[in-house]
Amino acid sequence: MEVLTKAEVLLRKKELVGKVKLGVVFIHPTDTIYGLGSSAFLFPSVQKIRDLKDRPTNPFSVWAPSVEWIKQNCVMTPKAEKWLAKLPGPYTLLLKLKQKKTIATNVAPGRDVIGVRIPKHWFSDIVREAGIPIVTTSANKAGQPFMTTLESLDPEVQKGVDFIIYEGPKEGHPSTIVDVEREELKERS
Repeated sequence: MEVLTKAEVLLRKKELVGKVKLGVVFIHPTDTIYGLGSSAFLFPSVQKIRDLKDRPTNPFSVWAPSVEWIKQNCVMTPKAEKWLAKLPGPYTLLLKLKQKKTIATNVAPGRDVIGVRIPKHWFSDIVREAGIPIVTTSANKAGQPFMTTLESLDPEVQKGVDFIIYEGPKEGHPSTIVDVEREELKERS
């Protein structure tokens, strides 16, 4: 397991994008906190994150590669369009998928709604280049404090990742969940 800086990621971008597409599990920074990520297309990679987090069924969000990807794969209503205009930003938008097969079935088991994000963060360029949605969920075991520094990373979670992209301590909070059709906002704790 490697710990990489932003500079190292940018130098090795092609290699790391390839690894992301192959489904490695990794920790990435966002505009809010650190997240666990993997390809949202690959059932085994998503399952590995579920096992690391001890989170068997709760839905995960995805970091979309672009606004266009969201428009192609999610139902767009006037309210959805309004919220989509706020991306990139610290929001997770709950949107109905046009087709459940758009992502692995274990990303949001039994649901046709998915949380989508495009954080205002340099790592969005890496996700865009990969061209695929990645699972993004806080880098912690379910019910435990989320990772804000390398020292606060759960050792079991650390053992399960291929690499960590670290940019120093984070003082943010998880993104705000927005049920776009009800226009309800929920702060995560």
